[in-house]
Amino acid sequence: MTTAARTPGALTVGPLRPVILRLAAPAVAMMACHFCFNLIDAIWVGRLIGPAALAAVSTAGFYVWVLLSLGEMVEVGLIAVAARRHGEGDPERAARAAAAAVGYALIAGTVVSVLGLAIMDWLFRVMTVPPEVARLGHVYLSTWLLGGPLVFGFFAVEATFRASGDTRTPFLILAASVLLSIGLDPLLIAGVGPFPRLGVEGAALASVMVRGGGFLIGLIIAVRRGLLRVRAPDWRVVPTILRVGAPLSLAGVLLSVVYMLLTRFTSRFGTPALAALGVGHKVEGLGFIAISGFALSASALVGQNLGAGQEERARQAVRLTVSYCLAVTALTATAFLTIPRVLVGLFTSDAAVVADGALYLRVIAFAQIGQTFEIILEGALGGAGYTLWPQLTSTVLTLSRLPLAAWWAGPFGLLGIWLALSVTAVARGVAMTIFWVTGAWRGTQV
Repeated sequence: MTTAARTPGALTVGPLRPVILRLAAPAVAMMACHFCFNLIDAIWVGRLIGPAALAAVSTAGFYVWVLLSLGEMVEVGLIAVAARRHGEGDPERAARAAAAAVGYALIAGTVVSVLGLAIMDWLFRVMTVPPEVARLGHVYLSTWLLGGPLVFGFFAVEATFRASGDTRTPFLILAASVLLSIGLDPLLIAGVGPFPRLGVEGAALASVMVRGGGFLIGLIIAVRRGLLRVRAPDWRVVPTILRVGAPLSLAGVLLSVVYMLLTRFTSRFGTPALAALGVGHKVEGLGFIAISGFALSASALVGQNLGAGQEERARQAVRLTVSYCLAVTALTATAFLTIPRVLVGLFTSDAAVVADGALYLRVIAFAQIGQTFEIILEGALGGAGYTLWPQLTSTVLTLSRLPLAAWWAGPFGLLGIWLALSVTAVARGVAMTIFWVTGAWRGTQV
């Protein structure tokens, strides 16, 4: 079957500017939807329950981040493999690879969720959070993990659409899920009308219900469009998917583990500082939305164009993608510097949390530009199938946050911890720029 070699979703022909924007706009919107799930939980919990519950959702969210990062292993690897097959004019092999990826994702999601349930008590002891925060975090996380396999599965379905050049369909599914979550969260948290009052458990339950529904709908659509061959999965591509996706995914896992360990230093400054770490990290995601959305577009563009033997077009696509994204992140950096209290105040009215969170945003504002280069070029390198050395470098820089935070917390207090996060983010951006510009990714086979 070769009829889909030059479908409307193909990325190897035509002017690049409209292609990038066509891919990036729904991709950015889709990342906004992903971001909104945890944002919705945090806002409703902080407003309806209080700072301790807000800190609980934030600390539990670091293991959720582990699960999401492992899910991205399938997403990144499948985009690289399936986009290359689409670029080669072989949509049938792409569909069989996608089917294997979905099956693997469901199995892996189950394993990770069971593991999370088994080590949950240990996790909160390691983070040394106050007892009330640990109790509420345990309730939230244990409920969230029930939907872990379906969340993994949606990553694979999302990648299936994106590798074919379609970012609109997964966006529409996610947008509907977010709107449903916005309405369902307060009903289950506060017990409005016939709904039970579940507190933080209700926030987690709303999230897993809408995410699971999104996966099932996406799966049906992908099968009907021929993007998934569920009866003929090509299990031989799973090792390649994992090889390509593992370095980037494990870097995300490492980053979340680092944040878990940073709570040990942050908790010394009290529960407000702990809540501020979670809130600041979530607000920082405003810039991450645009960066990651453009990075996903860069990954698909590089994958298809290298598959079609068009290296210069791939390079030009990356240059344009970075320049478009910088226009957005310059605005988010400005907002973090000028109105940080307003942004943190969306989550809580607690004065101490607002003060600590505003300091976080002012410091991390300087990392927005560095993260633009870091994450978009990571996406481009992933699309080329070159992920190992970039992620080893990123790993070293990420791990350096812990000794830097421990060192700088002494003379600078909480500011020192925030500085450790910002400085290392900029350093990773410089490193990814060097890998892309030098062309170390040439010749990688996927």
